[in-house]
Amino acid sequence: MKRIIPGTTIGFTEQARNSAFSLISPVLEATGGLTLSQLSKLTGLEGSTIQNWIKRGWVSSTKGKRYSEKQVLRILLINMMRSAMKLENIVNLMTYINGDVEDTSDDIIEDILLYDILCRIIFAAEDKGIFAPEGVRGLIRRELKSCDSSAVADEAKLSKAMYVMVMAYRSAYLRSETDKGLAEILAELKQQD
Repeated sequence: MKRIIPGTTIGFTEQARNSAFSLISPVLEATGGLTLSQLSKLTGLEGSTIQNWIKRGWVSSTKGKRYSEKQVLRILLINMMRSAMKLENIVNLMTYINGDVEDTSDDIIEDILLYDILCRIIFAAEDKGIFAPEGVRGLIRRELKSCDSSAVADEAKLSKAMYVMVMAYRSAYLRSETDKGLAEILAELKQQD
C-alpha cells in the first residue's frame, strides 16, 4: 500500500505526520493560490468535478483563476471522504462543523486545523492498526485535548464529526482494497475460461 496524505496524491513523508498541510501551504504562498490544473494534480480530481463543487456551493467561489488555502482545504476534506460517502452527506457533515461555506464566523474549528488533526488521527490509526470504534474515539479525544481550547468552539460536536470523517476515510481505503482483491479473483476466473 502506497501511503498518501489524505485527500491528495502526495506520498506520505514524516513531515506530514504533525502538519500535513505544511507540505502544501508553501506552494500556495509562493504562487498566490493554485490553478485548476495544479489542484487537479494535487487531488487527483477532474477539473470539472472541482468546478461543479463550487457551482453547488460546497466550496467557496474563486477570486480570479486561483484557488486559495480555504478552497484547497475544503476540497481536500471532501475528497478524502467521497469514496465512502454521498457528496450531499459530506456537505452536511461539513455544514455541521463549520456552517456556511462563505462565512467563517460560524466555524467551530478552522479548516486547516481540522485537516491537520484528521491527518494526525489517520496516521496514528494506520501506524497502530487502530480502527475499532473505541480506539478511533480515543485517538480523537487525545488529539482534541492537545489542541488549544480556544481553537475549538464545540469539542463534543467536533468529536462526533471527526469520528465519521475518520471512519469514512478508512471505509474508502477498505473499499479500494476490496475492489483490488475482487479484480484479482475475476482475472483468475477469466483465465480459467
